[in-house]
Amino acid sequence: MNIKSKLQILSGDIIGGINSAIVALPQALAFGVATGFGAGAGIWGAIILCFIAGILGTKIPMISGPTGPMTIVIASIATALGYDMQAVITIMLLAALIQILFSVTNISDIVKYVPYPVISGFMNGVGIIIILIQLNPLIGHSTISNTFDSIKSFILNLHSINMPAMYLGLLTLLIVFGIPKKLNKYIPSQIIALILCTIISIKLGLDIPKISEISVSFPKIALPILDFEKITTYIPYAATLAVVLSAESMLTGLVADSLTKTRHNPKILLFSQGFGNIICSLTGSLCGTAATMRTVAALNTGATTKIAAIVNPIILCLLLFKFSGFVAEIPLAVLAGILIKIGYDIIDVKLIKVIKFAPKDDLYVLALVFLLTVFYNLIFAVGAGITLAALLYAKRVADKAHIIQKSVYDKDIMKLEKILETDYRHKIRVVHISGQFFFGSATQLISKFEDVLGTKYLIINYEADDLLDISAIFALEDIIIRLKSQHIKILLVIKNEEVLNQLTSHSIISQIGDQHVFYNEIDAIELAKKSLKNKAKKK
Repeated sequence: MNIKSKLQILSGDIIGGINSAIVALPQALAFGVATGFGAGAGIWGAIILCFIAGILGTKIPMISGPTGPMTIVIASIATALGYDMQAVITIMLLAALIQILFSVTNISDIVKYVPYPVISGFMNGVGIIIILIQLNPLIGHSTISNTFDSIKSFILNLHSINMPAMYLGLLTLLIVFGIPKKLNKYIPSQIIALILCTIISIKLGLDIPKISEISVSFPKIALPILDFEKITTYIPYAATLAVVLSAESMLTGLVADSLTKTRHNPKILLFSQGFGNIICSLTGSLCGTAATMRTVAALNTGATTKIAAIVNPIILCLLLFKFSGFVAEIPLAVLAGILIKIGYDIIDVKLIKVIKFAPKDDLYVLALVFLLTVFYNLIFAVGAGITLAALLYAKRVADKAHIIQKSVYDKDIMKLEKILETDYRHKIRVVHISGQFFFGSATQLISKFEDVLGTKYLIINYEADDLLDISAIFALEDIIIRLKSQHIKILLVIKNEEVLNQLTSHSIISQIGDQHVFYNEIDAIELAKKSLKNKAKKK
């Protein structure tokens, strides 16, 4: 690699680090306030975790720090323990140690088997919780972490609204929702809202709740509780937090893999996050995860290596030390508006668009997880969702457990496929998807398509009569996107009309073209051979 290429990579990482820091600043402040730890704990958590995880973590630039789901869990734990912050710090430390334990096991593989409706229901629930608990600070009152209490309090507080605070909160919402996406790529709307609304508050001398104080000095050592009896009572809380921290980091890893067309090591990711969270806990800073929004912001502005994850905390440090006085003047209503936008962004809009086509079983799982997340307990919700999904799948399999007469697979076609691989040097391949293509097999199947490099035409033959669930549909969509990025033409063989209609409804067929969908495998092979020969003639 020449010097010019190295400089291009370095400049991309620096710009990516700066952009992700601008996105991280308002979020870290808001999450710190929302947990009860304070804005300082949020910003220092973002600095410490991103720096340590950046050095120890994967080669892909993962930008880490406090996030929405983690904030809700910590706020819930703090409320349950009567805001005993030493106890919460102990739980964060235990959760970090559990993350490191996860990193030396194969626990990361479990994420592959979590059904999409469970993830979607959980994320939708978290998004709604964030919005609901920010309604009170939006109108100038204090934050209440419990969903029910927050709603009750909001209704009562409507009689005593702090009007200047509410106007600033509404202006914040107008900015974060109103700024076009094109402009948002260059200057994040959240930072525009933060700066503009704070300046208005300062210039007008508004008497509204503000951050008021933020520590710019380096965090001091925070000792955990060492009472063994108490620690044993904290383990369920710690396990809950560890699962959320690990799951969100691994989901961010999957997003980063999809954008960079690479594959990270989940064990290294979990270890680096766990180690970083240990340091965060021992300094009284907020723990966190690999943050999807910030990671995407870095990647979309040119970041390609972990240098971006080191630049990010350096920029945050400079902003904190240089503008601490300004940060102290930030109105809580402005942070509430920013958090409401974050909550909205967490909601799974992708699923909502196709919900009318979703099988009823998926909707049952999604609804259960969503309701339990919002109104009861986050991790109980995930566990209940996985259990229900497994039971419903078992029922589907049991319902079909009867003898079906099926014709013997055509030996001539098998022979043809072997000749095809030899004669065309694997430029044309045929893949058979047989049996249940559901949430358990869908994510496994994605990894098998990484080995088709060199292939020009891939024929996917879906032989089963079973309809696909949402996870399988999105997995198939992901396969198509990945193969297209490698300039591989996809031909689909579907023998069941209901499956074909389902894929048409979900716009899968439109992505590959009607002309590339066949009822018979031989017809698909003939088209691939003909197209390959035509290309060879043109050359």
